[in-house]
Amino acid sequence: MSFKKILIANRGEIALRVIRTCKEMGIKTVAVFSEADKNSLHVTFADEAVCIGPVHGKDSYLKIPSVVSAARITGADAIHPGYGFLAENANFSEICMESGIKFIGPSPQMIRMMGDKAVAKDTMRKNGVPVVPGSDGIVSQLSDGKSIAAEIGFPVIIKAVAGGGGKGMRIVNDASEFENAFNMCRTEAEAAFSNGDVYIEKFVENPRHVEIQIMGDQFGNVHHYGERDCSVQRRHQKLIEESPSPVISEELRKKMGDAAIKGAQSINYEGAGTIEFLVDKNKNFYFMEMNTRIQVEHPVTEMVYDVDLIRQQILVAMGQQVDTPPQAPKGHAIEFRINAEDPDKNFRPSAGRIDSLHFPGGFGVRIDSHIYQSYVIPPYYDSLIAKLIIWGKNREFAINRAKRALEEFTVEHIKTTIPFHRKVLEHEKFVSGDFDTSFVDKYLK
Repeated sequence: MSFKKILIANRGEIALRVIRTCKEMGIKTVAVFSEADKNSLHVTFADEAVCIGPVHGKDSYLKIPSVVSAARITGADAIHPGYGFLAENANFSEICMESGIKFIGPSPQMIRMMGDKAVAKDTMRKNGVPVVPGSDGIVSQLSDGKSIAAEIGFPVIIKAVAGGGGKGMRIVNDASEFENAFNMCRTEAEAAFSNGDVYIEKFVENPRHVEIQIMGDQFGNVHHYGERDCSVQRRHQKLIEESPSPVISEELRKKMGDAAIKGAQSINYEGAGTIEFLVDKNKNFYFMEMNTRIQVEHPVTEMVYDVDLIRQQILVAMGQQVDTPPQAPKGHAIEFRINAEDPDKNFRPSAGRIDSLHFPGGFGVRIDSHIYQSYVIPPYYDSLIAKLIIWGKNREFAINRAKRALEEFTVEHIKTTIPFHRKVLEHEKFVSGDFDTSFVDKYLK
């Protein structure tokens, strides 16, 4: 099987990222866009473009009938969902399949299984992957939740089964806080995901957030491409990612990679995926969740493993075997999410027109972005406007190169996270690699 035309069911930098790889593979592309995105670069550089609705995501990028209709009228034989929006929507994957359009991603069954965090955790536990102690599944009754929390010991974290992006989570430090947190978490989950189900885990204090990139094919092969450390985050949302992790040894990388492969093979996983772990101060690691899509931070893996993960996704979807990756990472890569936000005002979104723009360049510097001078950032979507990815022969080289690149990076009229990243690079805890997921709250507030 080979694809002649791929529709990209997304927007912004990831849509442009997929278009570039498709062009290099000789595959025609179709962009879809909302009325707010008519001047975006992914629309400009695709071979064809179809407007699928008004400015809000629910009326355009999340509207499955509109996306599928765009694929049909343009003759696209496959759809790449990118990340976010419909990327982990099992119904969308199923409708694509029923419509004779290849969904470039896992099957609906795999998405459903791994999208339900309680089921995913149980699946991993049964296949020998370490998991954080907690409930065996959904906790429906307050009394049951209290008993489980008392048994595993405080602090605990209550999580929405359908959660994501830091929503539907509550950390509970003692029994007196539990009832209020339990009810609030369920209410928030119902409002955000139309699913109020929650589960409970032991809260691992001051962990590293480390994830393993995997790729599987229809022949049962699953390979991993090392780890990414995503510990610099705020409100459970990642800001800086790097590979390899400064705290992961070759021995631990092999253990985590083998566990990730074992978990993915247990469900016959096909496509790109990420197994996310928490790593405690004693280097014990615990399964947290699986993302059944390409990640925002995939470029750092591409830089150190010399692989085009989007190309691999497409080839696997065509029925080819996944390529065997190098055994070890080469050099060090760091990704900085450049968001249209004001770090000095609690990362408040900053939409508007870009009056002046200059991207950094030079050896080892990569920019993934859809913005340009005079581009108007719409207020309706995620605030990510660019990703700065830096490669160096080691972590010290990468940090020094990143300082230089961030100094060159100029975006005028709107606020961005560039000043925040420059502060991070000057902090001794980050430079030494001695930090965890509490880093931003502890040192940069």
